Amino acid sequence: KPEAPHQLMMGAPPDRIQRDLRAAFAWLSARKDVKAAKMGSIGWCMGGRWTMALATEEPRLAAAVAYYGAPPTEPSAIARIKAPLLGNFGGDDKGPAPEQVKGFEAAMKSAGQTIDVKIYPGAGHAFANVNNPWGGYRKEAAEDAWARTTAFLAKYLKK
Repeated sequence: KPEAPHQLMMGAPPDRIQRDLRAAFAWLSARKDVKAAKMGSIGWCMGGRWTMALATEEPRLAAAVAYYGAPPTEPSAIARIKAPLLGNFGGDDKGPAPEQVKGFEAAMKSAGQTIDVKIYPGAGHAFANVNNPWGGYRKEAAEDAWARTTAFLAKYLKK
């Protein structure tokens, strides 16, 4: 049932999530088998939100991909983003709504940040999830978003 994960998601303390993400980044970047200068983050829904939040706090992040996660709104947080960011969002999504996404994109561009956003018309939240519990999977949008994602990650992480 989608209600149980939603309840867990809403109860997760934001400061703990941010600490855990930064600790994971530090642990991975210290490994000899990891190219620390080529680390990225990708997330869907809550994970998309936290991928963007990690980008505001981790200047060594080399790429960030967010699928329908709520973007940061504070200009100071947006200004701290150093990683190129790719966003895949639904035109019928309510959280984040297309207006919020467009505002974030404009703020990123205004701050001189690298951002590539696509809003898929007729797609709602979790459009790329084949098991979307609300029946909102959109095959064409999901495949296009994944092609954009793999090309973006190859561009920024495989150099």
